[in-house]
Amino acid sequence: MRKVSFADMNCSIAQTLELVGEWWTLLILRDSFLGIRRFDDFVERLGISRNVLTDRLDKLVAAEILERRPYDEGRNRYDYVLTERGRALWPVLTALRQWGDEWLLGEGNEPVVLRHLDCGELTHVEATCSECGERLDTRSVRAEAGPGHISP
Repeated sequence: MRKVSFADMNCSIAQTLELVGEWWTLLILRDSFLGIRRFDDFVERLGISRNVLTDRLDKLVAAEILERRPYDEGRNRYDYVLTERGRALWPVLTALRQWGDEWLLGEGNEPVVLRHLDCGELTHVEATCSECGERLDTRSVRAEAGPGHISP
C-alpha cells in the first residue's frame, strides 16, 4: 500500500496527520503523556521494534514535538520529553481516548480516567467557546473560510 502525503494540502487536519497520524506515533505520544521518557521503556511498553521507534522518535524530535535530552552522554542515552508544541496535543489525544471509551469500550470499561486535581472529582474534557464558555458541538458552530483559505 502506497503512503499518501498530505504535505501540500492546505488543510490543518491534513498537515497535523502528516506529523502525528501514524498509529505508533500516537501511542508514543500517549505514553509520553503518561510520563514515559526513555527509549527502552517505550520498547517494553509498546512492543515496538527498535528501528521503527527510532524513526518515529526522530520525526517527533524534528517536528519539535519531543525534545531529546541526554541523561547518560557516555552511553549516548536520551530522555524524550514533550515540548510545549507536544503538550499542546493533549486535548487531541484526550478526545481520541474519550471517544474510544464511549463508543468502543463502553461505560465502566475505561482503562484510564481523569481526576481533576483542584476539586478531586472524576472529569472529562469538553470543547467550550473560548469567548463565552458555552459547550460546543457540531450544531453550535459553523466552519467559515479563514485567513489562510485558498479558493480553488
